[in-house]
Amino acid sequence: MRKLFLAGAAMLIAGVSVAGAADISVPYVDPPMYEPPVSQPVASAGGWYLRGDVGYSWNKMKGAEFFQGGLGTYAPFTTTSLRSSYSVGVGVGYQINHRLRTDVTFDYFGKAKFRGSTTGSCGVATACTSTDLTSITGYGLLANAYVDLYKKGRFTFYAGGGVGGTRVKWDDLNNTSCQTGNSANCDPSFNHGGAAGWRFTYALMAGASVDVTCNLKADVGYRYRHIAGGAMFKSLTSAGYQGYHKGISSHEVRGGLRYGFNGCAQEEVYIEPAPIMPAVYK
Repeated sequence: MRKLFLAGAAMLIAGVSVAGAADISVPYVDPPMYEPPVSQPVASAGGWYLRGDVGYSWNKMKGAEFFQGGLGTYAPFTTTSLRSSYSVGVGVGYQINHRLRTDVTFDYFGKAKFRGSTTGSCGVATACTSTDLTSITGYGLLANAYVDLYKKGRFTFYAGGGVGGTRVKWDDLNNTSCQTGNSANCDPSFNHGGAAGWRFTYALMAGASVDVTCNLKADVGYRYRHIAGGAMFKSLTSAGYQGYHKGISSHEVRGGLRYGFNGCAQEEVYIEPAPIMPAVYK
């Protein structure tokens, strides 16, 4: 009897163990998924590019002077004012690396009106004030170099400078002298032929560009431009020039596009693996 009892107990314990094991589920976990690197086009580090720009400038002339034939000396204009103007430019350049680039630009500067005055004696009175009206246009060539200071996403911030020359052309200067305080009592008006010639020019630039595509960049920036002084208008009574202008400074806001021919480099972008999902019991 004792043997039969022990055998029955053993069979009962074994049955309970098998039933309990059958009720326990083994967790099944999906293996993590890894995506291969993906290539996408990005701007290349170097190569040739073309650029086009438009701008609006606030101009200032440091002064002007004219030769007084009777006295044999130069006298300054009492007042000078040079109005604002626009500019249009094109250029070709080379991106040396991620930091440095250089280009040569050709700019046309639209007409800027000049108004000035002088004081002294004239034909109708001993105290007279003149009104002098003309305008200036020009085109220039600059060799420029730039440093890309900082890049954030698609935006790149830069600074640069350039040197070259500007060929300025002054229109004829109209001069009318009237008695000071009596604008109705005036001399006849005279036209002095305008001068033209090349002037040394330098420029300083700063701005930012944004990658529109890997080949195309939009550019917004500021340029300070200084044109050296020179002849302004001719003499009525003798050969040569009677009037001279001092340096012309411009503060210019510019916008444009740069298109690169160096193609699009491929950059591999790492994709994070898919997150591990909680265990699913099956």
